[in-house]
Amino acid sequence: MAESTAFDVVDIIRTKRDGGELSDPEIDWVIAAYTRGDIADEQMSALAMAILLRGMTAVEIARWTAAMIASGERLDLSSVPRPTVDKHSTGGVGDKITLPLAPLVAACGAAVPQLSGRGLGHTGGTLDKLESIPGWRAALSNEEFLAQLSTVGAVVCAAGDQLAPADRKLYALRDVTGTVESIPLIASSIMSKKIAEGSSALVLDVKVGTGAFMKSEADARELARTMVELGAAHGVQTVALLTGMSTPLGLTAGNALEVRESLEVLAGGGPSDVVELTLALAREMLTCAGLTDIDPADALRDGRAMDAWRAMIAAQGGDPAATLPVARETHVVTAPATGVLSRLDALAVGVAAWRLGAGRARKEDPVSAGAGIVLHAKPGDEVRAGEPLLELHADDPARFERALEALHGGYEVGATPTLAPLVIDRIA
Repeated sequence: MAESTAFDVVDIIRTKRDGGELSDPEIDWVIAAYTRGDIADEQMSALAMAILLRGMTAVEIARWTAAMIASGERLDLSSVPRPTVDKHSTGGVGDKITLPLAPLVAACGAAVPQLSGRGLGHTGGTLDKLESIPGWRAALSNEEFLAQLSTVGAVVCAAGDQLAPADRKLYALRDVTGTVESIPLIASSIMSKKIAEGSSALVLDVKVGTGAFMKSEADARELARTMVELGAAHGVQTVALLTGMSTPLGLTAGNALEVRESLEVLAGGGPSDVVELTLALAREMLTCAGLTDIDPADALRDGRAMDAWRAMIAAQGGDPAATLPVARETHVVTAPATGVLSRLDALAVGVAAWRLGAGRARKEDPVSAGAGIVLHAKPGDEVRAGEPLLELHADDPARFERALEALHGGYEVGATPTLAPLVIDRIA
């Protein structure tokens, strides 16, 4: 994208503030100038707030995304001998799906270039989970990334500094200026990074519910549709699944705890909801890759997915046979009554796990590998008064009190609930 002549940033802010549409050259200039440091943070904050309040047209969002991609490098995966397909989740509680999914899809013949992030707030980060494996490293050079993708078929690592640097700068600003919730800015943030990764296809897992970023189905649909359109506009075959996130996924929330559960799935077992979503996303990814005659469930049963996991972990310096970290202290929360667990709120569990040390409040905060929560029941299960309902894990017992506060009112024993489907809809 050619560098355009300079504009007046205040004029651009006023245009969007008053509900106007920004031109392609204005968008190109503002992204490039902000990335260079020629636009002050307070000015970009004002523009981000104007976008949040006034929105953007489909044309503006597509150009904004293209300008963010153009701020850095775009990986070339043409040397990879397999079809490439990536997956992105908008984040939730207990969402360890990337861990079994990437090696599973690789075991079925596709290549999965998964650039992942760290957790912030109540949603866990894939890199934090994998870093609980002794020796595993998140940082790879482009050469290492391509080599592993070509041989193992799956890479989960941190994005390099040169991939959509405009997004990295803008994301940090949105986080501290109350502008995270803007759908145009969320969509362009996710898709600029994913398109810059160079994959030919992308499957999106757009979460909706109390533990998700999008609380309403209408907002989740709008975000999914916007991202699918952005993918298509940039030549990346994109499909989205809307999935429920009002109850945690699986029976664990926390770093090493979720790795352990993912290993159960790769061994052919694991919680039914984790297996269901892993297979649903795997089938979408394999369809995008043109591998429609392969059933991923077979690769879980026969051990191929576990073999791919071990190869993926070992290639990044990890020991797949190592003992995972365990928290020093535990605290059991018992069922308050006998009956059916009617509700277990994902946000309450996520905040509690975060307070136990599994997450971070600021990007630079450390996380505890062993901290988190084990669920002994899910909504619809029968529980007995006084028996374990939740098990809290922490290195510091002083953390239990605030975690229990987060869980207060987050679960109920009562009438049998009407359970919503895990996969709500498919948008393509």
